Amino acid sequence: MTKLKSISKINTWFDGLNEPLIIAGPCSAESEEQVMQTAKEINALGKIKVYRSGIWKPRTRPGNFEGVGEEGLRWLQQVKKETGLLTAVEVANPEHAALAIKYDVDILWIGARTTSNPFSVQELADYLKAYDKPVMVKNPINPDVNLWVGALERFHKAGINKLAAVHRGFYPFEATTLRNIPKWEVPIELKSICHDLPIICDPSHIAGNTEYIPEVAQKALDLNMDGLMIETHFNPKLALSDMNQQLTPQQLGNLLDKLIFRSTTTKDTDFAGILETLRSQIDSIDQQMLELLSQRMNIVEEIGIYKSKNEVTILQLRRWEKIITTRLKLGKSLGLSEDFVKKLLQLVHKESIQRQTEVMSKIASSEMKNK
Repeated sequence: MTKLKSISKINTWFDGLNEPLIIAGPCSAESEEQVMQTAKEINALGKIKVYRSGIWKPRTRPGNFEGVGEEGLRWLQQVKKETGLLTAVEVANPEHAALAIKYDVDILWIGARTTSNPFSVQELADYLKAYDKPVMVKNPINPDVNLWVGALERFHKAGINKLAAVHRGFYPFEATTLRNIPKWEVPIELKSICHDLPIICDPSHIAGNTEYIPEVAQKALDLNMDGLMIETHFNPKLALSDMNQQLTPQQLGNLLDKLIFRSTTTKDTDFAGILETLRSQIDSIDQQMLELLSQRMNIVEEIGIYKSKNEVTILQLRRWEKIITTRLKLGKSLGLSEDFVKKLLQLVHKESIQRQTEVMSKIASSEMKNK
């Protein structure tokens, strides 16, 4: 995949803002009173620079509250005037973007459903290229890093350099405690593709319930994400959408006080040396681990040859069941989680089956030629 090294100045729009950047506000703009009261209470915390609010709410099924539309943008304009907070809204098409720009919204974000549709993303990129607005792109509904990168590339190719990604989790196909599965490895991969890209976490949508927001938010900060977008409502019990995942401004303040904002560096002169020593140990262990896996695969191929000569099937179910039972027991005794060991064994077993299949196919092909 192409490294997006050309996006080297995208984080300049963070200049002058708090780091990590904290964005807060209601899921939806519902009334002028609700928007203004929430904004004033958030602003009083002294820790928030950006106020978010949904103006158009795409619902899975029609009939639910779908946003107040243009009127809500007037309320946000008043928020800026009275509090000095920057404003951010979601736009799903050029018409939304035109109205947001008309009312001087500072930051636009692209929702998960829109990111999943390259046609919609391209339409927005073509429209927004004429404006100097920061654009935040939420991850697509499914954990497809290429689709996420593709959306960012479309905006960048249109000349939009003030970009950020927003990690809001991925739709689960099975029942889970959290509303959306975090799959932290996906934003980590995105960061490895584009080192300079700011990534903000949306713990509200990942959690789906205020009970889990602190845990998700701290995890995001520990993974060196550049900020948080937290849904906040002055009275969540009255919210017309996603009431369970919205904090009150007071709860938001308490959360920010308790979160640990770690640094990527330290003034401790011994830290670098100790860390480098530990990392060297990991490098050595990784090398040994890979060498052992290579030796294991060599033996697997020998077994494949032996099975082929004796016309024995590749899959030996009893042997596989024995491996699972004994290795899980050993892993547990060594302090490894059962889930980790099982997944590791499944990967190794899959590669072993593939190796033996290739060996037996070559032998069969050779025997056919000699006949």
